[in-house]
Amino acid sequence: MKEIVQRAVEKARAAGASYADARAIASRRQEINTKNGAPEALSDSTDRGLGIRVIADGAWGFAATCSVEAADVAQTAELAVRIARASAALAKGEVQLAPQVPIQAEWASDYKTDPFSVPLDKKLALLLDADKLMREVSGVRVAAGELTFVREEKWFASSDGAEIEESRIQSGGGIEAMAEGGGEVQRRSYPSSFGGDNANLGWEFVEGMDLPGSARRIAEESVALLSADECPSKVTTLILDGSQLALQVHESCGHPTELDRVFGTERSFAGASFLTTDKLGGFRYGSDIVNLYADARIHGALGSFGYDDEGVPAQRVDLVKNGIFCGYLSSRETAARLAITSGGAMRASGWNRTPLIRMTNINLAPGDSSLQKMIEGTDDGIYAATTKSWSIDDLRLNFQFATEIGWEIKNGQLGRMLRNVTYQGVTPRFWGSCDAIAGKDEWRPWGILNCGKGEPMQTMWVGHGVAPARFRNVRVGVGAGTQ
Repeated sequence: MKEIVQRAVEKARAAGASYADARAIASRRQEINTKNGAPEALSDSTDRGLGIRVIADGAWGFAATCSVEAADVAQTAELAVRIARASAALAKGEVQLAPQVPIQAEWASDYKTDPFSVPLDKKLALLLDADKLMREVSGVRVAAGELTFVREEKWFASSDGAEIEESRIQSGGGIEAMAEGGGEVQRRSYPSSFGGDNANLGWEFVEGMDLPGSARRIAEESVALLSADECPSKVTTLILDGSQLALQVHESCGHPTELDRVFGTERSFAGASFLTTDKLGGFRYGSDIVNLYADARIHGALGSFGYDDEGVPAQRVDLVKNGIFCGYLSSRETAARLAITSGGAMRASGWNRTPLIRMTNINLAPGDSSLQKMIEGTDDGIYAATTKSWSIDDLRLNFQFATEIGWEIKNGQLGRMLRNVTYQGVTPRFWGSCDAIAGKDEWRPWGILNCGKGEPMQTMWVGHGVAPARFRNVRVGVGAGTQ
C-alpha cells in the first residue's frame, strides 16, 4: 500500500498537478445491537480504497477508487487532475498552502486487547446481561444495547515528500432503557446517549464501562422519570455533567472554531460561524476560568491520531484562553490565509471523501472545584445530565439543549428528580456565566461517533475532555425564552 500511494502521487504529478497527496485506507467495522433480550442487528464489514487529492491550475481536484490495480490508480490520478482544471475555471483565486515540513513516520493507537480477537458470544453476553437487568425493572418497555469496533490502517504520501503509516483501534458502546406510562415516554442512557462512549482503545475500554453494573440504575431512573416533576421555567444556576457538557463544547466551541466555516468554504451543512477573524485575539468568549483547546495527542481519546490527512502532526491548539478567543481549527489552505501554520485538523471520514477541517479532541481545561463543591455552593439550581436533544443556529450562537434527567438543587443539596429538562442560551453569554469547573480528578474524554459535516455527508469520530461545570443565570424550562 505504501508503494500504491507513492505511485498515485507520481501519476498525478505526471498528469500536471503542482501538488498531490494520496490516502489508502483499509478498515474493518463491527456493530452489534441487542433489544429486549435478543440480538437485533449484527454487521461486520471491511473496506479498502484510495483517494487522490491534487492542485492543478491553482484549484483543487479529488478522485477515488476502490481498486489498487496500477491502471486504475493512474486513471484516478488523471481524473483528479482533470477535475481540478475544470474547477479552476470557476475559482476566485489560486490555492495557497501553508508550509509544512514533510514527515516520514509511523503511528499506532495504544490498546491492551484487540476487540476483534474477542468472541462474538462474549460481546453478545455482555449486552444481554445488561438487557436482562434493565427488563427486570417494572415499567421498562424497551431495553437496548450497542457495541462498535473499528480497525483502520492508513497510508499517506504527498508530493512534498511525506510518507506516513497509521493504524488505530476504536471500541465503545452503551445501553439504554425506555419506560412508558401515563402518556409519557422517558429514556435513560449509560454511559452517554447517541452511541454511548467510545475511545481509541481496545476491549478493555468496554469492560471498564461495566454496562451491567449500571443497567438497573438507569432502568429505575427511566421509570421514575415518568412521574417526576416537570422542569420549571425560570432563570437559575445550572450544573452540567460531563456527558452533556461534552456536547455543549462540541456544538458551541468546536464547530464555530472550524476555519473553513468562517471563510465560507464549508457552509452548506450546519452553517457558518460567529467567530469571524476580526474577533481573533480580542473577543470575550467566556469567563476568565474558561480555557478551551484542541489536542489530538490525548492517550485513548477518540479524536486522537498521529498525523492529519495532510500529513500535519497532531498538536495542541489553544482556542479560548482565560475567556478570550485566540485560535482556530485549521488546514494548510486556511492557515495560509491567516499567515499561520496548520493546526492539523484536516480529516476525511474515508478513502472516498476529501478531507475537511474537523474537530480533534476539543477540551475544556479542568478547574479547581468539584461536582460536590459546586452543588454545595448552589442555593437554588438544577443539575442536568445526559443529552436528550439539541438545536443551535447556523452561526452557532443561539442554542437549546434538553437532557434526559435533572435534579433540583436546594440549599446545597440535590433534591427532587426533574423530567424534560431544557436550557437555552447565547454562546458567549452562556460561557461568560461559567463560574466553576471541576478539577483533574473528574476530568475525562468523551467520544462522539456522529459528528456530521460536508456534502456528501461525512460522519467523523471526535473527542471532548471535560469535567462538570456550573453556569449562573441560565434560562431553563420550555417557554423560558433565551439567555
